[in-house]
Amino acid sequence: MSESAASPPDFVRTYEQATNSHDIAQLTPLIAPEAVCWFSDGSHCGRDAILTAIAETFATIRDETYEISDLEWIAVSGSHAVCRYTFRWVGTINGQPRTGSGVDEEPMSSSTPTPGRYFTST
Repeated sequence: MSESAASPPDFVRTYEQATNSHDIAQLTPLIAPEAVCWFSDGSHCGRDAILTAIAETFATIRDETYEISDLEWIAVSGSHAVCRYTFRWVGTINGQPRTGSGVDEEPMSSSTPTPGRYFTST
């Protein structure tokens, strides 16, 4: 596994911290080039498309704080894992305080097709 995500639980916490940094460069090594993510606005295929969608979220939600809780491991096997968690965010949109939450599942792989990186399906 890569230094940025030594284990599946470490990856989830690293992802949460990178998201809260609002720095796309911190998220880049955590997302495999061939990853697919589903957001409220649709599906995003490939790391570049995912990072563009995340950057648009950062631009829309100012001063966002993103929190992962209720982390549950559905499957952990060698280089693959799947977890489910609740996410919550607090921020400002168009000058107004806003909040949101949901449940997400993250399929992860630390070996194939990209060693040391994880797929995310946020």
